[in-house]
Formats: sequence, C-alpha cells, structure tokens
Amino acid sequence: MTDHTPRIVRTDTSQGPCAQLHGRWGAAELGNRAHWKSVSAQLTEHAAAPALAWDLRELQWLDHVGAQLLWNHWQHAWPAQLACTDGQRDMLERVAQFTTTPPAPTPWRLADDVDKLGVLVLHGVDHARHMLQMVGQLALDLLRLARAPQRGPWRDVSGHLYRMGATALPITALVGFLIGVVLAYLMSLQLRQFGAESFIVNILGISLIRELGPMLAAILVAGRSGSAITAQIGVMRVTEELDAMRVMGIPHSFRLVMPRTIALALAMPLISVWTTLAALAGGMLAADIAMDISPAYFVQALPAAVKIGNLGLAMAKSVVFGAFIALIGCHWGLRVKPNTQSLGEGTTASVVTSITMVIIVDALFAVAFKNIGI
Repeated sequence: MTDHTPRIVRTDTSQGPCAQLHGRWGAAELGNRAHWKSVSAQLTEHAAAPALAWDLRELQWLDHVGAQLLWNHWQHAWPAQLACTDGQRDMLERVAQFTTTPPAPTPWRLADDVDKLGVLVLHGVDHARHMLQMVGQLALDLLRLARAPQRGPWRDVSGHLYRMGATALPITALVGFLIGVVLAYLMSLQLRQFGAESFIVNILGISLIRELGPMLAAILVAGRSGSAITAQIGVMRVTEELDAMRVMGIPHSFRLVMPRTIALALAMPLISVWTTLAALAGGMLAADIAMDISPAYFVQALPAAVKIGNLGLAMAKSVVFGAFIALIGCHWGLRVKPNTQSLGEGTTASVVTSITMVIIVDALFAVAFKNIGI
C-alpha cells in the first residue's frame, strides 16, 4: 500500500544535500495533528541549512495548503535549487503572487491607551445620560397617568404582568426549592458538630427572606424578562416599528417603557415572596430529613427567628429590582441598531447589566439598613 504520510527525506547528491518531499502535502493530510507536528519538526530541522536543495518531484499530491507551508518556510523567497514539475511551479507561483506580508506590529503608546479609556468613559457617560433621561421621562409619564388614569395603557400593563410574573412562577419556585435544599444540607453538616441543629431555622429564615430570596428571584427575572424586554424592543427597531410609532406621535416612553416598568415593579415583590416560600419549603424538607427537625417546629420557630421588618425590606428591594430591570431592558432595547448583530449584543448587555445592578443595589441596601435593627 502506498504511504501517503507527508514527510521530508534528506539525501546527499553531487550538488550537495537535498530535501526530497514524499507523500501527499494537502489539506487533508496536513490537517491531521500528528502529521502536522511531524512535518513542522522536520521543517524546523532543515531550517538550519539555507543552501539546501529542494526536490518536489516525488510528491503524490500538492495543493495550496502544502504550497503555502513551503513558501512560508522559505521565508517568501525561492530557494537556490528547486526541482519540481510545471504544475507544482505554477502552484507555488500563485501562492507567491497572493501571499502578503503581515503589517508590522503597532508600537505601544500610552496616548492610545488613554484614548481608549476616554472613549469607554464617554460611552459610560452616554449610557448614564440616557438612563437619567428615561427615569425623568418615566416620572413625567407617571404624573400624566395619575392625572388621567382612564387613558393609561392598562391592557399593556396587564399583559406584561402575566408574561413577566405569572409565567415566571414555575422556574422561580423550582430554583428556590433546590437552593433551600442545598443550603439546609450544607448548614446541617456544620451545625451538627456543635449541637446547634435548632438554629437552622434562624439561619435559613434570615438568609432566605432578607437576602437570597429577593436576589435570586431578581437574577432569574433579569435573565428571563430583562432579555425578553430588550429583544422585543430591539426587534421593533429592526422592523422599523419604533420609527412608525414616532411618525404617528406615539411616545415610546408612555407606551413601551412605563407599562413594563410598572408591571415588573408590581410583579417582583410577589415573585420574591413566592421564591422565598419555595426556598423555605425546600429547607424545611431537608431539615426534616437530615436533622429530624419537624415542619411543625420549623413553622412555629420561624416568626420568632425572623422579624416582620425583614419581609418588608425584602419586598421594598424587590420593587427597586423590578423597576431597574425593566428600565435597563428598555434602555438597551431602544439603543439597538437595525441589524441582528446589534440585537444580540444588546440582549447580552442587558442581562449582564441587570444582574450586576441587582448585586450592587442589594449591597447598598445591606449597608444602608445594617444598623436599624431589622
């Protein structure tokens, strides 16, 4: 059987050393990792002999990939002695004709980095200015709605409440339940060492009701509804519906931003309580299985372990989370350009920005309320 493996055999002739190429030097063979490593090592070995003659006449196959490899190895110059067929020479000449020299690397300059940093700062300022405009316009739209509530877009609010709130209940309950189970099992391993199994009610209650429940629900909603808001408004930009609304005199803020913000601000506290209840149910089940703490004791000890003010704080945070998620989703949706690439980038940026905002706002709430006794 004929050996198709690409290889180089060095022979000595009357005119000096000569590198003879054998096998098939094509994309299929050189695409094999083992063949590529072997050929690269052989070429590196023969690079120390600049006066080496090259004989390509024994090749079974040579395509543009093999010719480009040889031309790069020859450093874009013909060797002093080359034996090849007319077809192989034509192939090498085409490769030599269309091979371009890569541009020299741009030298590092401090001014370029400062300029890039300045551009990023200006982009951030532009986004902050647009968000501030949206918040101000939202305040004006809420005043307009309070002045004439019968002319408000209540059907839009109702539809968004269903899509962002009711349809999010199954996934938030599932994730919350599993998080509660995991937390209870992890805490049971540590509390059992000190005989403090009963304190699992305190730890689960304060962590889930005050922090993890609202933040977990907000992160899920940010990834689910925040991306949907950006995609919906972005598609309206691509299909020129936003331009049509502007031509007809329909304000974007009153019909697009305000209904979504109101709906998500109303739905987030309910989703947060629902997620927290599911997480507490999971923790209660795991505590009963792992630590023999009955659900009856769990329900009885929970009100004494967690003050009611923590629930109010959690719901207040959830309202802020929902409003900001909706505003960020609308912000990125309105800035989408009329192409699919910008739509994908805007959706990704919306989710990342919303989740980052949730964590930052939660940290600010934790710092602000650390000394008020709830």
